[in-house]
Amino acid sequence: MRLAKGWLLLVGLVPSLTFAAPAFHGRDYNSTCKRTKVAIIGGGVAGITAAQALANQSVTDFLILEYQDHIGGRMRNTKFGSDPDGNPYTVELGANWISGLGQDTDGPENPVWTFSKQVNLTSPNSDAFSIATYNETGAVDYTDILDEFEDYWSKFEQSAGTILSENLQDRSFRAGLWQSGWRPKSDPTRKAVEYYLWDWETAQSPEGSSFVYGIAGYNFTYYGFSEMSNFCTDQRGFSTWLKYQAAEFLQPNDPRVLLNTVVTNIIYSDTGVHIATSDGSCVEADYAISTVSLGVLQNDAITFEPELPEWKQSAIANFHFGTYTKIFFQFNETFWPEDKQFFLYADPTTRGYYTVWQSLSTEGFLPGSNIIFATVVGDQSYRIEAQDDETTKAEGMAVLRKMFPSIIVPEPIAFTYPRWTQTPWARGSYSNWPAGTTLEMHQNLRANVGRLYFAGEAQSAQYFGFLHGAWFEGQEVGERIAGQITTECVNRPSGCGAYNRYEVLHGTTEFWEVNAFNGMGTSPFFVANSVVDAEGGDA
Repeated sequence: MRLAKGWLLLVGLVPSLTFAAPAFHGRDYNSTCKRTKVAIIGGGVAGITAAQALANQSVTDFLILEYQDHIGGRMRNTKFGSDPDGNPYTVELGANWISGLGQDTDGPENPVWTFSKQVNLTSPNSDAFSIATYNETGAVDYTDILDEFEDYWSKFEQSAGTILSENLQDRSFRAGLWQSGWRPKSDPTRKAVEYYLWDWETAQSPEGSSFVYGIAGYNFTYYGFSEMSNFCTDQRGFSTWLKYQAAEFLQPNDPRVLLNTVVTNIIYSDTGVHIATSDGSCVEADYAISTVSLGVLQNDAITFEPELPEWKQSAIANFHFGTYTKIFFQFNETFWPEDKQFFLYADPTTRGYYTVWQSLSTEGFLPGSNIIFATVVGDQSYRIEAQDDETTKAEGMAVLRKMFPSIIVPEPIAFTYPRWTQTPWARGSYSNWPAGTTLEMHQNLRANVGRLYFAGEAQSAQYFGFLHGAWFEGQEVGERIAGQITTECVNRPSGCGAYNRYEVLHGTTEFWEVNAFNGMGTSPFFVANSVVDAEGGDA
């Protein structure tokens, strides 16, 4: 959502390597288990993309084990309310944006955008600055503070770039903001703007976020692709594009896709993987790919034998898994401005309390739907997801009535919200990097243990928190394993076989470590205003 301009520069990469596959020793398999070359745990973006990468190299002996009764992962929707004809609307409870299209630029195109165009997905442009601002007294214009924060952003970038290029210690995003001059102090309006332009994107507070990699994460998506983002309103559901991709290599009711399959235990070694499920069945595979969320790993929903090594457990524990909760209201009228997409509320006492509202009744989205939703993240998500619907509805209605004091705000005719923290196959929404992170630490989150591999948005060093991050990681892990099975490695940047891992961590990231072997094959630095600093640029 950043407005500043820029583009990425390629860095010199370590020459590509192909790693030898571990020697496979014969073992006695359980004759009652299903047998396959590659078992893929999870049918979300990373899982489906990994399977497609395998199929592209003629590795078709795989099984996809999916918890839900459909593929799509955290691209989850529901039927909500009704249109004038009595038909329900489809609204997205989870992933909703195609972030950084890469359209009409000289750079690459976001693959999610490419695939969305193939199915003519309805996704109007999301304009973060189509916004009206409010506090507890009603409409109050403080949009100038959004511009002020954007002006500070270039200072944030310069500071983060210096830290990375000079091998200094990462710090919290709050510390980076403070040292760059942005200090909201006790001003509720400045807190609301900061929440909108940071927390609402990352599902984490500035205090809990990495400064260096928070900036880098924005650069890779919004400078690497483009600043334009679209919001899916397609009534077929956002996951339509992924189902279309799956149909390229899977048959209808393909027996290789095992729906409603809950994995409970994984036994891994250097020669194979054994997977047990909740119904007592099992799968034996030469290789396995876990694409379950970081939240699932952190909640010990799956047990591992042997226990994951300390370096892997430490990586899983260290990274944040945030929660992003949308709270939907439908009314019998649209009483809010129909020419705005967003509405920002500055609560006088509590930062992040029903701060961000978004209209679906706006032209180009679902006009006439009379649907508006609030989004809460972090601690507010945990609090709200733990309470009952009626309490949450009453809180939201009280805020709307403060925002529009001259209007008699009616009771909603439909109301719903998900509880991501309590959903066993998710346990949250998406990942974020904590303060003090290094690329070595994150590489341990990516790295395999024996023949058990991992992939998902959390494993992406460049695009963590985004759907396209899951796509790129799924593609790489599929190509790495296919390269071992077929002996042809098409993953040129970082080779095939085992991932790098670090049993001894260093406190900072040296710039030479920014390479494809650590998941960051392009530089987080960009060229600003056509001027290149020989010592580096903005991170």
